[in-house]
Amino acid sequence: MTEIEASRTAPQAFEAGFRLRDVVVRELDARWPAGADGLDEVCRHSLLPAGKLFRPCLLLASTQAVGGDPMSVLPAAAAAEFGHVGSLIHDDIIDADTVRRGRPAAHGKYGVDEAIVAGDLLFFSLFECLAECRERGVPADRVVTAVAAISRAGMDLCRGQSLEARLTGRRVFEVGPYLEMVRLKTAALFRAACEVGGILGGGGPAALASLVSYANHLGVAFQVHDDLLAYTSDARSAGKAPTSDVRNGRPVLPVILAHRDGGEPRRRRIEDCLAGHTDPAEALAALTTILRTSGAIDASLALAGRHAHAAVAALDGLPHGEGRDLLTEFVTRALAALPGAETRTGAGAEAGAGTGAKAGAATSTAGNRPG
Repeated sequence: MTEIEASRTAPQAFEAGFRLRDVVVRELDARWPAGADGLDEVCRHSLLPAGKLFRPCLLLASTQAVGGDPMSVLPAAAAAEFGHVGSLIHDDIIDADTVRRGRPAAHGKYGVDEAIVAGDLLFFSLFECLAECRERGVPADRVVTAVAAISRAGMDLCRGQSLEARLTGRRVFEVGPYLEMVRLKTAALFRAACEVGGILGGGGPAALASLVSYANHLGVAFQVHDDLLAYTSDARSAGKAPTSDVRNGRPVLPVILAHRDGGEPRRRRIEDCLAGHTDPAEALAALTTILRTSGAIDASLALAGRHAHAAVAALDGLPHGEGRDLLTEFVTRALAALPGAETRTGAGAEAGAGTGAKAGAATSTAGNRPG
């Protein structure tokens, strides 16, 4: 697959006209130039062509929302992507996934050893980039506070990964533990991006609390839509293997809801699909039928929609201006970017329409994926 083909796996619904993303792409390209070898080649392969760059854009918009200069924190925006991509490299090894963003995962192309170390390199590069913000005029005390925030997020991410493994191993079909895992794992880097952007931009405690609340709700909506990808999109448009969750026996939200609300026969069928005794493709097909007939997909979209509305409402604690508008628009675009979104109806349409009304922009009816 060529770089041009691979880049098309990032939905145009998010890319089109979003200037913050273009700025970040140029920064990543400058920091990891083409033609590198060794670990630098592994890192560039994992970073570029870029995904939707949610976290860097969130960081820049958060800085602007509290009255700061986004260009002064551009190194921190690159850092947000380094942390995210480093975690994806390691995730793909843990899950034995061979495709990421429509191209070979780093460990599949370069080997597990190189991939692990490349992920580590990106994590350390993250802290170097944060320190660079001092050279762009950001006070040193803000940089130190930002380092503490992103360190907390990193620890949450690790705890979330561990919790996910335990929930999967024990086949826990409960919404509460699932949402706690999402808060720790998926929402962690959203939270870090918004909080770090606010800190570096000089935001006060109330503004930072609004940004953190926004990020937590957006993280849940984001993860729920990612859970739905395997059951609503093809592998090419999703950019990753649709059988990953089934093959790893992972109870994601729509599966949890279908299991919770079903009778004993349905529960047994779901458990059998996740037990590893069936071919993953066949198990995925069986689960897809169950989810579509049980209403679990619409119920998942409804939950995601509630969190999307809550994310927008959390921004009421920020002053009106372009930064806040960008964060609102970000929710709209994120919920419109899921492959196959144009075919969604029902609860998903309600979620998209609600956030779109607040953003003043037209939306389609679904969400997104980590990547």
